[in-house]
Amino acid sequence: LEAGEALPWHYHSEVTDYVFALDGEIEIQLRSPDETVTLTPGKKWEVPTGRIHRVVNMCREKTKYLLIQGIGKYDFNRAGS
Repeated sequence: LEAGEALPWHYHSEVTDYVFALDGEIEIQLRSPDETVTLTPGKKWEVPTGRIHRVVNMCREKTKYLLIQGIGKYDFNRAGS
């Protein structure tokens, strides 16, 4: 993600997101209930199926993360702001 970039709010119907921070600092922002998780290199988080979330780069530089999704059919359902 570029500096300050954020994915849109979304959820997945079948897959779970496994997020691993590789470089910089990212936030995983979640809804229902509202929650914010900060990841730095080496940290990971699991976003369960159906949970509305987005990933935000909190750095002034490009950052990298690894996203593994499974198991099931992939979809990307946008949620309101």
